[in-house]
Amino acid sequence: MSASDLTGFAPRSLPGTAPIEGRTVRIEPIVDDTRFDELYEAFAADRSGRIFDFLAYGPFADREEFAAFAQTTYLGGDMRFHAIVPAGTGTASGVAALMRADPANGVIEIGNICLAPSLQQTAASTEAMFLIMRRVFEELGYRRLEWKCNDRNLPSRRTAARLGFRYEGTFRQHMIVKGRNRDTAWFAVIDREWPALRAAFEAWLDPANFDADGRQFQRLEDVRAALLDGA
Repeated sequence: MSASDLTGFAPRSLPGTAPIEGRTVRIEPIVDDTRFDELYEAFAADRSGRIFDFLAYGPFADREEFAAFAQTTYLGGDMRFHAIVPAGTGTASGVAALMRADPANGVIEIGNICLAPSLQQTAASTEAMFLIMRRVFEELGYRRLEWKCNDRNLPSRRTAARLGFRYEGTFRQHMIVKGRNRDTAWFAVIDREWPALRAAFEAWLDPANFDADGRQFQRLEDVRAALLDGA
């Protein structure tokens, strides 16, 4: 089936609840409150609350407030939240949701990403995104995966580009979040781009790309560029 001839395309399935095992991280779709205390502790390590600056919720005053939020948000609605559990600790320290699913058109978004300080800029956080992307394109067969963020959220914009998402434009005055205007930057990966991105992720995640202290030898962007140049 070509990109233009979609007569045989069938609606995609919604994300399920099977965990995904990686080398440095485990992805667990959130189906109960098992990981809530761990997530609260991990997020609370950011005493400034900056990890919530561009999210519609948080920071949280205490464990009870977070638990009430998590019960309603992580387990309610039409978003499938995933707990990100680094292999080195075995405790959840981040979340990411597959959301705004459009099965008929094969489109879905990854969002509501919140990473504790301990998870940021780690191989585990990158592998987590790779595993979720792989599920979207290979297991579920979606045609398009979107990434949207506040246009002012420079770290999120840089992360989207680093992971291989392409910038597609900015929706001005798109939302009101915490009493402030949000212009929303849109990024996406489409299915025909995925094989090259997967190859770059796998090459970057190879243990040979890291020293004894876990520092990378090559950046993901450089690995991807080298693979594309050699294609």
